Amino acid sequence: MARISNPNEVLEQLNKVRQVRQYEDKPISPDVVAQLLEIARWTGSSRNTQPWHFIVIDDKEKLKAISELRTPINWVAEASIAIAIVLDGEKENSEAYDEGRVTERLMIASHLLGLGAGTAWYGDEPLQEKGKEILGIPKERTARSVVAIGHRISAKDPRPNPAASGRNPISEIVSHNEFGKSWK
Repeated sequence: MARISNPNEVLEQLNKVRQVRQYEDKPISPDVVAQLLEIARWTGSSRNTQPWHFIVIDDKEKLKAISELRTPINWVAEASIAIAIVLDGEKENSEAYDEGRVTERLMIASHLLGLGAGTAWYGDEPLQEKGKEILGIPKERTARSVVAIGHRISAKDPRPNPAASGRNPISEIVSHNEFGKSWK
């Protein structure tokens, strides 16, 4: 098992990963994109099915078109790149789980590489179909999100109605041995 010299530093960085929606107008090096794709490729999946294909999007017109699917994801247009997650479309539940795993890994890796990342959901099924059209994805595949990545300006949510930040207290979300029994 790999041992890192300062696990607390890594854990501290994990706690700092945030949804980023504001990016500088700067490119990301191809070497960094390749690192991110390796992270995505090696993400675990249900029964090791690896039910995905990734589309690296750096075409500003395509980023803009995706950002126009729904007002809450208009910030995608400002990203340097986005990585679309295209799933086989065969096992909805396990593929949704695997999509979440790879999304989080891409966000963590982006953070550790000094970038910011945010996940953007296309919307309901008709909007997902439009997203697939923009990216030339076959109809039988599932595609509902991208991970937008760039040099972060801020993790502050620039949208007019941002969600509240912070986290619920441990006492409200953790039980011990049985639901509702206090952990500490």
